Amino acid sequence: MLQRVDGCLMEGTEPEEPPSGRCGPIPNSGMGPLTLFDQPDHQPSFTRQPLSDWSSSPSPAESFRATFFPRVDLKTWNDWRWQLKHRITDIGLLAGMISLTADEKAAILRSKSRPPFALTPYYLSLVNPLDPSDPLRRTVLPSLAEEARSPGEAADPLAEEEDSPAPHLVHRYPDRVLLLATGFCSTYCRYCTRSRLVGRAGAAGFEQTDLEPALAYIEANPTIRDVLISGGDPLTLADKSLALLLDRLRRIKHLELIRIGTKAPVVLPQRITPSLTRILRRYHPLFISIHFTHPRELTPETHQACARLADAGLPLGSQTVLLAGVNDNLETLRSLFQGLLRFRVRPYYLYQCDPILGSAHFRTPVSRGLELIQGLRGHTTGYAVPSYVIDAPGGGGKIPLQPEYVAGRQGDELILRNYQGREFRYPDPLAARAN
Repeated sequence: MLQRVDGCLMEGTEPEEPPSGRCGPIPNSGMGPLTLFDQPDHQPSFTRQPLSDWSSSPSPAESFRATFFPRVDLKTWNDWRWQLKHRITDIGLLAGMISLTADEKAAILRSKSRPPFALTPYYLSLVNPLDPSDPLRRTVLPSLAEEARSPGEAADPLAEEEDSPAPHLVHRYPDRVLLLATGFCSTYCRYCTRSRLVGRAGAAGFEQTDLEPALAYIEANPTIRDVLISGGDPLTLADKSLALLLDRLRRIKHLELIRIGTKAPVVLPQRITPSLTRILRRYHPLFISIHFTHPRELTPETHQACARLADAGLPLGSQTVLLAGVNDNLETLRSLFQGLLRFRVRPYYLYQCDPILGSAHFRTPVSRGLELIQGLRGHTTGYAVPSYVIDAPGGGGKIPLQPEYVAGRQGDELILRNYQGREFRYPDPLAARAN
């Protein structure tokens, strides 16, 4: 049976890689529409089974597929377009897969102003269906705590809209800009900085005319040397659309560096196909910033996705948000960051959670973040210690924070405190500095 996918008629059983070229050649000029694959009009059917012991399965994704999608073969399950089309967005469907609490049910039914709840079948397979306090579960399922409002919270706490010279563009730092290429994510995080924007109707993919003012602004400002493509998640765009956007940016002569911010390798690892990596490697230097949260996300599927990206010569960095009750303990962060290095991903930033509306239950004291960085430094390789930063409310940009390692000064010596708390003296004559 033929079905319409990304504007093409395709066989019901789709190949592993996106059908580049089956809709005609990529135009030489003009971006054309940036599109996602069509979204389903209804939720998929599945086989309802009694909930079993989540911890007993050595392969959560395989066990989940066998339980709830027994008629879906492995090739189909591993098709990223199938994962997107079968996102879990319906409370009735979700309730048949995990044991929902009264709080979760009420929050899902009432979460109309925030991002909708949606997650891929793959990522739901990693969630503990029996434990409401499960770290991954708390990051993707709504809670009534989101309705609480605390001092300092705002819909746009980083004042991105004030630094937007063109639609879908933020220009805060002198030499770099943020380009929002889509408002769609395969899985919505409940603490998202851009929860005011993502998941809205019409935000899935933008037409050429939507992004052209932003691209023209970049082209007209030769001081801009670096573009971060984010959203939403830009890797939810079709291969052809992403290639058109990257090609358009690479034609801007003063643009040196392109970065992509994504959570796809974590929540939709099937997206990282050989076809995608062949496209991405055309546009070096191209960096990928991946949003990891917890060591349980370090699955064989995610390992393969990161390996494909790294093998294509793409530098990989991780940006992790510090979240209360999710990853705010030393053992969890050390396990995550050391595991990321094994996946060839460099832990880059540990973010203090932004004060978006209804985020107080996720935010830790800043002192806790400093304690965690101090607990990492010296107890694991420096490559596994990210920079702890606060993205300053009001548009101040990222401000790095460090534990206090300078204990003071005595004459011409600086007194330093190491990771063990021991003090050491370093010769630092004030007279020499003055000259």
